[in-house]
Amino acid sequence: MRSELRAVRTGGAPAVVDLTDECAAFVAAETDGLLQVFVPHATAGIAIIETGSGSDPDLLAQLDVLLPPDDRWRHRHGSPGHGRDHVLPAFVPPHATVPVLEGRMQLGTWQRICLVDPNGDNPQRHVRLSFLRG
Repeated sequence: MRSELRAVRTGGAPAVVDLTDECAAFVAAETDGLLQVFVPHATAGIAIIETGSGSDPDLLAQLDVLLPPDDRWRHRHGSPGHGRDHVLPAFVPPHATVPVLEGRMQLGTWQRICLVDPNGDNPQRHVRLSFLRG
């Protein structure tokens, strides 16, 4: 297995960061296998969604509805409402697996691999890309 840890700047505000091009470059020289994308953080996740059509801000807005950033959370360190960020991985998992054939990810036409980070307390994240040959 080949694996690399990559730094991703999210900027200190809730963000959806498209990782697709970076993932494609990571597997381009490979043959067949599986790409695993993993975020080693308790307050971020990985989603495969369409971007650029409004889906990314819609996702962040819906997370605010589902997990309101207010003081209801028992987990209270960090900025107000930060406890909800620790619940996020139950809804947006910290990983995704994508099949790779002949060095190309087998994503659908509009699918993109994205880091979902509602936590404005951490402006930089890490993502681990791993390739397991078939």
